[in-house]
Parts: sequence; structure tokens; C-alpha cells
Amino acid sequence: MTTKDELDAAVQQAQVAFLAARGAEPDIRAGWLEAIADGLDAAAGELVPLAQSETHLAEGRLQGELRRTTFQLRLFAEEVRSGDLLDATIDHADESWGMGPRPDLRRMNVPLGVVGVFGASNFPFAFSVMGGDSASALAAGCAVVHKIHEAHLQLGLRTAQVVVDALAQAGAPEGLFGAVTGRDAGEALVDHPLTTAVGFTGSTRVGRILADRAAARPEPIPFYGELGSINPVVVTQQAWAARRDEILTAYVGSYTLGMGQFCTKPGLLFVPQLDENSTQVLRETVAGSDPSPMLTAGLAEGFLHARSAMAQRGLTEIVPGGQGDAPAPALFATTVEAAVQDPEIVREEMFGPASIVVSYRDEAELTRGVELLEGQLTTTVHAEPGEQLDDLVNVLAARSGRVIWNSWPTGVTVSYAQQHGGPYPATTVPGTTSVGTAAARRFMRPVSYQGFPEASLPPALRDVNPLAISRRVDGEWQLGGGAK
Repeated sequence: MTTKDELDAAVQQAQVAFLAARGAEPDIRAGWLEAIADGLDAAAGELVPLAQSETHLAEGRLQGELRRTTFQLRLFAEEVRSGDLLDATIDHADESWGMGPRPDLRRMNVPLGVVGVFGASNFPFAFSVMGGDSASALAAGCAVVHKIHEAHLQLGLRTAQVVVDALAQAGAPEGLFGAVTGRDAGEALVDHPLTTAVGFTGSTRVGRILADRAAARPEPIPFYGELGSINPVVVTQQAWAARRDEILTAYVGSYTLGMGQFCTKPGLLFVPQLDENSTQVLRETVAGSDPSPMLTAGLAEGFLHARSAMAQRGLTEIVPGGQGDAPAPALFATTVEAAVQDPEIVREEMFGPASIVVSYRDEAELTRGVELLEGQLTTTVHAEPGEQLDDLVNVLAARSGRVIWNSWPTGVTVSYAQQHGGPYPATTVPGTTSVGTAAARRFMRPVSYQGFPEASLPPALRDVNPLAISRRVDGEWQLGGGAK
């Protein structure tokens, strides 16, 4: 485990690397990201079996995660080259400006500095050493010190070494990326005066502890935590009448996928009144699932405890579920009326293969049930063509970062318009995303330069546009190279 002295040395070295790297041209920085991607791809034959040995995950799942990881790095490299993350904006001096003479103002985003990143237990590649937080922080121009999750410690250590070696071969400053282990090091990383921001994916309990710690520092820093989400799915009466069995079968497949260890697992399904036929479809579909060991014994223990606590709230057991490290999926049923009396039914997350079907009698009762929800990463509506659901969708959007139509929340693509965030407790900063190209903006801040001579401006803000990036000049967008 990393000692506090070793943690201090890693952060100090990261700060030196950040200062050396922050002036790197976009093409050079993009090359560093691509070098990491190439290094991880080249090491796949070693990393995937190592991940299998520590996580119980299938080879195909892990290969897909690694492909996602390297794709994400290369996508960020494209964003760095384009200059889009800089959000460069130029307002030339204007004596006739409507509110009075305007000085020359030029603004761009700059990197924060050293970013601490905490890896997640449930995604050994995609949300781990070089997952979204680390990749986006490097793309922003920051240095990263990553706290490896103990659920896949050896994989984390080896992955970190691949990253360090790739950066060295690409000519990046030593220390631009570093890794530490252990709880003490993680706490010291949040406390360190040179740490400028923290990215975290994990439980609400641990995330809240660290978020409070970051806020209590002499100089508080932003804590970007992805915490808990139940990801409710709403089925309208028309959709229920048209394709009930199809919806129920797909629902079971979604909530049992990966043993329910996805942050976007649907933990609630709002439907019109259940009958014996639909209940039987659910039982048969759940019975056809194939349980596998959960990622760690600790996760299995925590899931069984949460499932037991939920059962004690008086819910109906459609399928009771199993025990041990590979528990068979469980499924409960309740009503909106019961949830109104005990709102924790629709607020407590069961991280694992369990979910709740919530029956409603009419649209008014459905709205009351949805209004009980706390912040979510996703909400979903299954409806039929022609249904006017603006009010319902607005209620869902007020509680989530991504609203899904006639699909399922499991699966989070990496793209430009992706939003993986939401109101608390889904995340600690609802205006940000931890997936997609916009994730890098968490680790940057805007700076305006007023009245500077051309030669003293950062290259991104010079009139000649030496980086050939897209910018907003005097209110109008100009494409790369300055052409309108």
C-alpha cells in the first residue's frame, strides 16, 4: 500500500509534470493519449486474462471494455486536436458597443492542475485506471494521480505501468500519470494541497464522505462523484397493452445483465396493475437467467444486505433470489400507494441482481410515484407512437441526466452528446458528465485576457489562429483556420 510520504511524492511529481506539459501543443497532447491507447491495445493479451482472474467477468465483456477504453482515448485525442475543449472566444475592442466602449477580451479554458481519480469496482477498464475520469483529465491538460480500486489491484497496477511506459515512450513529462493504492493514500490524495479536483465512481456512502472531505479543505476543491442511481423505467398503459411480454422480458434481461452491477441497471419498473399472466412471464424469464459470481465477496455481501432490508419493507416477492457470491436474481412487486407511504422503497439502491415492479392505477398515480424519485443517471419511458407525454417526460428530465425512449438504460456509449450525470445522489455536480467528450470540461476553468498584445496571448487566442482551431470571434463562429 502507498504510504502518505509516497503519495506526497507522487502528487509533487505530478505537479512538476503538469507545469511542464501545460504548454504542449494540441497535436502533442493528442499524441500522448493515442500512445496510451496503443499501449493498452498491445497489452490486451496480458491485461484481459489478469482482469478475468480478479473479477469473474467473461473474456468477451472485458475485451469490449478495453476496446471502449482505447476508443475513448482516441476520441479525446480528436477533441484535443480540434481545440473544441478550449472554447476559445474573442471579443475585439469595440468603441460602439451598446453599453459603452468594450475592451479587447479573449477567453479560453485552461487545465486545473493535478487531478485525483478513484477507480470503480464494477468496471476494471472503462471506469478504472484509464477510464473516463483519467482520460478526460489528461485530455483537459491535467496531470492524474489514480487511486487503484482493491477489487482488481493487480490489474490496476499492471495497467498503470502500461500507461506510464506509453507516456514515457511518447515523450510526456515523467509523473503526468501516477497510481497509488490503499485507503490512507486515497484520503491523503483528497487532502493534498496540490490536488485541484477529484473524480470518483462508487457508493453513495463513500462518495459522500470524500465529497465532504474535499469541501472541508482549507481550499475546497470540486469533487465530481458518480454515486447511486436506481434508473426507473415507466411503461405507459398503451405500451403495456401493446407489448407487455416483450417489455417484461427485456426488463429482466436489463436488470440481470452483468449480475446487476451496472450503474445504469433499471431498479424500478412502473407498470399498470400486474396480473397473474404478467407475473408468470416475469418468473419464467428470471428463472432462465444464469447467475455468475459477483465481482467481489464484499459486493455480494452488500447486495444481500440491501435486498434483505428491502424485503422487510413488506414488498411482495415475485422471485426470492439466491444466496452466496453468485446469488440468483430477485424480483419484488409493490404499488405506488405503498411507495407514497414509504418513499425509501423507490430510493434505496440494491446494487446487484434485484429490481422492483411498481404498479400504478392511473396517470395521476403514476405521476405521484415518479415525483417520489430522487436524482438519477437515467430515466426511461416505454410508450406508443402518438402518445403526448410532455408532462411526464418533463418530470423525468427534472430527475435525471439522460431520458430514454423505448429502450433500456444499461449501456452508456462514449460520444459527443452523451450525458452521464444527474441530480444528487446520482452525482455530486449535476451540471457535468463523466462520460463523453464534455467530461473533460470538468477539469478546466475559463480565463479571460483583457487588453493583451498579440504576442503575449496564448496561441489559441491570437488573431492569426496558429492552432487552426474553431473559435467564436465577435459573436460569430469561425471554423478551423479562421474561415467562416
